[in-house]
Amino acid sequence: MKSKRSSKSTFFVILALILVLTLLSFIGVDNYYGDIHKVYVKGAGDIRWGIDISGGVEAVFSPDKTDVEITDENMEAAKTVIETRLVNNNITDYEIHVDSHNHQIIVRFPWKADESEFDAQAAIKELGETAMLTFCAGQDNTNVILKGSDDIKQAYATYDPNDTTKPVVALELTSAGTSKFAAATAQYQGQVISIWMDDDMLSAPTVRTTITNGQAVIDGMESAEAAIDLANKINAGSLPFALSVDDSKLQIISPSLGSDALNVMVIAGAIAFAIVCVIMIGRYRVNGVVASIALLGQLAGTIACISGFFPGISSFTLTIPGIAGIILSIGVGVDCNVIAAERIRDEFKRGKTIDNAIQSGYKNSLSAIIDGNVTIVIVSIVLMGAFGSPDSFLGTVFSPIMSLFGTSITGSIYSFGYTLLIGVIFNLIMGVLASKYMLRSVSQLGFMRKPALYGGKKNG
Repeated sequence: MKSKRSSKSTFFVILALILVLTLLSFIGVDNYYGDIHKVYVKGAGDIRWGIDISGGVEAVFSPDKTDVEITDENMEAAKTVIETRLVNNNITDYEIHVDSHNHQIIVRFPWKADESEFDAQAAIKELGETAMLTFCAGQDNTNVILKGSDDIKQAYATYDPNDTTKPVVALELTSAGTSKFAAATAQYQGQVISIWMDDDMLSAPTVRTTITNGQAVIDGMESAEAAIDLANKINAGSLPFALSVDDSKLQIISPSLGSDALNVMVIAGAIAFAIVCVIMIGRYRVNGVVASIALLGQLAGTIACISGFFPGISSFTLTIPGIAGIILSIGVGVDCNVIAAERIRDEFKRGKTIDNAIQSGYKNSLSAIIDGNVTIVIVSIVLMGAFGSPDSFLGTVFSPIMSLFGTSITGSIYSFGYTLLIGVIFNLIMGVLASKYMLRSVSQLGFMRKPALYGGKKNG
C-alpha cells in the first residue's frame, strides 16, 4: 500500500494556528481610549456566565395601565416580548413565568459578562422597553406604513379557508390602520411589506391584492407553531400597554455555587487537562503529543464559539451544565485520539512501516470515531431543540413534541447541548483531521523516523 505523506512544515503551521487560536480565544483583543472600551476580538472574559455561576436578577414585569382590559392572550404576548429581548441579547439561560391572575411576568436572568456594580435596575434596562411593531414598505424599516396598537388591533393563527392544511396568520386592523393599509397595498402590489419588531424583521410577505376591509392574511408559514409564534410577536408589539418593573420586587440572585466557584472550576479543569495530556504523552509518545495539541485546539475552538469570537456566531450564556458539556466533549476527544493511537500500534505489530502504520491506523479508526461522534451530535441537537428558545429552528421542530410536557425552556440544559455539540464538531476537526496531518508531518523529520516513538518496536 502506498502511504500518503505530508510536508515537514505542516506540523508547525497547524501548531502555530492552534496556539494563536488558543491565545486569542482566551484573552481576546481590546483596548481603552480614555474611558471608551473597544473590543476587537472577544475572549473568555467576554463570556456571559449563567445564573448558577455568576448569579443574576429577578424582576416582576406588569402592565403600566389599569384602565384597560388585560387578557391572558395579552400576557402571553407580553411574555413573548421579553423572551425575544432575552434571546436577542444572547441570554439563553433564563426563566420566565406568567401569572395571568395578578397580571405579572416573573423573569430571572444572569448578569452581564463584565458586570461589576451589580445594579439590578441597570440590568433590567438591558431588556429595554416594550417592543414596537411596524409594517414597512420593502425589506428595511425606514418607510413605516403601520405602527403599534394605533394601527394593529390583533393577530391570530388560523388555517387558510381554501386549504385547511396550510397555517396562516390573520390580521385585524384598527380604523386608522385600515385606511393606511388600503393605500399601501394598492401602491405596493407585487412588492414586499415587511413586519418589524424594533430592528428585527419578523416576516416579509408579498402584497397580492389591495386590502380595504382591515383584514389581512400572512401565508407561507412552515407550521402551525410558526404561525402561532408570529401572531404572538405581532400582538406583543401592538399591546395596549407598556411593561413596567416593580422596583420594590427586584431581587439579586446569588450564584448557587458561591462566588469563588468559577475560579475553582477553571483551576481544576486546567489541572485535569494537564494530567490527561501527561498520561497520553507517557503512553503514546509522539502520538500523545499530537493528541494533546489537538485537544488544546478543540478546547480553544469551543471557547471561541461561546464567547462570540467568530463572525456570525453570537456569544453564548455558559452554565454549569454547559461546562459539563465542554468536559464531556474533551473526553470524547481523548477517546478519539486513543482509538487512532491504538490502531497505529496494531499496524506496527503487522509489520507496517511508519508511514503506512499512520495511514492505516487513521483509516481503520475512522469508522469507530465517526459512529461515536454522530451519536453525540444527535443527542446534542435533541437537547437544544427540546430545551432551547421557541424562536429557534430546532425549537420549532421539537415544539409539537415538547408541548405535550408543558413549558420546556431550560437554558442550563440548552447550554449543555450547545457546548457538547460545538466540542464534538471541533473534535472532528482537530482529533481527526489536524492530528492526522500533524502526525504525518512530524514523522517526516529525520530524528523522528523511529517506530518506537509511535508505538512500534524499538528495533523497528
